[in-house]
Amino acid sequence: MRFALASLSASERRALEHVWPLWARADQLPPQGDWTTWVLLGGRGAGKTRAGAEWVQTAVRAGAARRVALVGETIHDAVDVMVDGPSGLLSIAPADFRPRLQRGERRLTWPNGAQAFLFSAKDPEGLRGPQFDLAWADELAKWARARDAWDMLQFGLRLGARPRQVVTTTPRPLKLLREILDDPGTVATSAPTYANRANLAPAFFDAVIRRYEGTRLGRQELDGRLLEDHPGALWSRAILDETRLPRPPQLDRVVVAVDPPVSSHEGSDECGLVVAGLARGEGEGLETGWHGFVLADRSARGLSPRQWAERAVAAYHEFRADRLIAEVNQGGDMVRAIVSQVDSRVAYRPVYARRGKITRAEPVAALYEQGRVHHVGCFEALEDQMCAFTLDALHGLGTRSPDRVDALVWALTELMLSAPQAEPRVRRV
Repeated sequence: MRFALASLSASERRALEHVWPLWARADQLPPQGDWTTWVLLGGRGAGKTRAGAEWVQTAVRAGAARRVALVGETIHDAVDVMVDGPSGLLSIAPADFRPRLQRGERRLTWPNGAQAFLFSAKDPEGLRGPQFDLAWADELAKWARARDAWDMLQFGLRLGARPRQVVTTTPRPLKLLREILDDPGTVATSAPTYANRANLAPAFFDAVIRRYEGTRLGRQELDGRLLEDHPGALWSRAILDETRLPRPPQLDRVVVAVDPPVSSHEGSDECGLVVAGLARGEGEGLETGWHGFVLADRSARGLSPRQWAERAVAAYHEFRADRLIAEVNQGGDMVRAIVSQVDSRVAYRPVYARRGKITRAEPVAALYEQGRVHHVGCFEALEDQMCAFTLDALHGLGTRSPDRVDALVWALTELMLSAPQAEPRVRRV
């Protein structure tokens, strides 16, 4: 390699400095395949800004992009990081293909006529109207109005035969980011801070890396890992995973718990519907005492009263439950009547929410911490709510009401916090 470089002229060596694939790490290069969105999840200082800038520069120079959207958390960030920064578009550009920044117009223009327009995610309306064939969204997980800005950007990404976009961000547990990652047109790569150590100040590692290495915050901010629970949540994924089981033991009781929605239109709250069971731990590889087992999450949105009642009764029979319980603060006797219309044989009991959601949930969360509740399988949507449920709010999920968690709490309260031994399981045939 040294011999090859020595044989080049000074101008040839300068040209090589701008051949990005020659210097980039594999995690900084766009993935192969037919994708629409490339999400680069990177730790602090991992080189994700450089990767985004080089991807845009390469596409523009190849003639694959003529109109580019550059979206930062603010206009200040878009200019100072994406354009003017040490790894920004101006810094990485070769002398013969350097764009010109028109600050007043928030626009970059390359020698071949291609243009990039700068936008602030705080002003989603600014993205309404313009159209693009390429987009770069930086630090999306920090955007204050992420949903609105992202939606407007998608409407504008409509030029050319194959419009594409890159998202460079340190991850945070946002519902929007998870939706983007789950989209079939998305490919994701990750770049940890450690991979870029050669380009970072030693003091950064001494003061930051060693302090946060091995912590939850470190896994997010240094490893670039998307941690989907929240530090202040009543539940953590670690606890759920530690107590998870592939199958339940012989159960003494099974209940179906329902948290009915107030309305049934498409945008209404979900109907929380959770099935849980109870058994003693002796002889089952569990500690002595009563244990709860979450068997199913049949929650759904947009159900009419008749539909959720049918769904609940079907679960009641499928799991041979001995009781169906339902929160009736909003429905009163109507809830009982609807269930009876579907099946009058169902053993039904109403429950009333006389305390706040957090107050009701905390004793149940404590049971999980004691290793006395087990999920039989994985219930992604329910566990998302649980791991976002804090004393303040549901963080990052955009959920107006934690209906799945409410149903879970009612089921486990009935089984484990209401003298479970008083009502033994009666197995029906």
